[in-house]
Amino acid sequence: MKNPLPGNAGQLSLLVEILDWLLAPIIVLWPLSVVVTFWVANTIANIPYDGALRDSVNALAQHVSFEGTRARIVLPAAASTFLRADERDTVWFQVRGTRGEVLAGDRELAEIFPEEEQTQNIVYYRDDEWHQEPVRIAYMFVFAPNQPHRRVIVQVGETLKKRQDLANEIIAGIIVPQFFLFPLIVLLVWFGLQRGTLPLDRLRQRLLSRRPSDLSPIDVREVPEEIAPLIDAFNGLMVRLEQNLKTQERFIADAAHQMRTPLAGLRTQLELALRQTDPAEIKASLERIRAGVERASHAISQLLSLARSQSETPPSFAAVDVNALVREVTQTFVAHALARRIDLGFEESAEPAWVDGSALLLRELATNLVDNALRYTPQGGRVTARVRAQEFVTIEVEDNGIGIGDKDRELIFERFYRVPGTEAAGTGLGLPIVRSIAAQHRAAAQAKPNPTGVGSVFSVIFPRLPGPEVETQPISALPRAA
Repeated sequence: MKNPLPGNAGQLSLLVEILDWLLAPIIVLWPLSVVVTFWVANTIANIPYDGALRDSVNALAQHVSFEGTRARIVLPAAASTFLRADERDTVWFQVRGTRGEVLAGDRELAEIFPEEEQTQNIVYYRDDEWHQEPVRIAYMFVFAPNQPHRRVIVQVGETLKKRQDLANEIIAGIIVPQFFLFPLIVLLVWFGLQRGTLPLDRLRQRLLSRRPSDLSPIDVREVPEEIAPLIDAFNGLMVRLEQNLKTQERFIADAAHQMRTPLAGLRTQLELALRQTDPAEIKASLERIRAGVERASHAISQLLSLARSQSETPPSFAAVDVNALVREVTQTFVAHALARRIDLGFEESAEPAWVDGSALLLRELATNLVDNALRYTPQGGRVTARVRAQEFVTIEVEDNGIGIGDKDRELIFERFYRVPGTEAAGTGLGLPIVRSIAAQHRAAAQAKPNPTGVGSVFSVIFPRLPGPEVETQPISALPRAA
């Protein structure tokens, strides 16, 4: 059954679905109840009329007597008329002697040949046919005193018209009211279901009356117990939606914050370049514009990386060889390190270093660590990226740059935070991206002072994944950029 409401074509109705499941068993069981009722009605109808047959058999048996080897029965003149006095059914009776001879009654009734030993003065019943008409017969064996092999059979039978009339009356008394009760039951069930679903309608009104910005959870104590799990799931969805909206709002705010200054600077530089007539001055302005474009491009790239790392959509994880990944990332910065005369190197783990993660995000993590170290290391400095693999896999980037104070060591992982007094160009997003990606990989990101006394060591510790044994070149360090 489908929901007949306009605009909801093909949509299932919960009320109709429940009504189907309630009424379908009734419709299936109703014919069975008619059969059972018919059987019960016939059984009940047999009880009084079987009792009347039993009384007739007992009355005939009282007139049976034995004289020597012969059995005889003496019936009053009115006895035969009394036995057959029935306005609705035809009644027969018969008394057979020891040798099967008919002592009284109708000769057409068949003789009884019991398969088991019968008991005296016990009335038995059987169903038979008489002139192609079903009949009910009661019979009893009367034995001669002290001579169990000499017996008389007394039988009384009648047609079944009175029984059928009584059974039909019983069936009509039970079945006919059901034809009137069934529609009433349907209406009552429908009314009950509508009343039972009023809490759902009240819940719908509460949701419709909410402000568009209201994402607060619904109190499950105010809803029916049966839909409490659904409300719990709905509340969980609202929490995730609120987190996504906050992430979008933060991204928009971050983008506005980061792009406002570079774009204003570019506009100023363009206006200055348009006013210049000296080619040298124009070239200098264009160089400044190029540097501003690079900073803006870097900021956009960092913002996109931050948004990707904070996405609620779980990334696709697989086994990643951290040795190969960090070596590849370090090689991409060789030219940049040479340009700034920074000694850049890579130290590979002697053990296989496999983690379960996203190669794209891990490459972004390693890129930000190396880029951050190069930005805050002065010319002539030293940066080393290394991988350690023991119980855990650790990515370390060591530099001998400006270093970080104790009070700034945790703040540097906040967005847009920059250590006071630094002159290096940056967005303040590199380390927040590192921590966000580490959290998605169940890893821990931290910063500590360089044990040599100058600079810092940034490390990310991952759960180690037992990986396949692969053949790699044992590279202790790349040729350093001097």
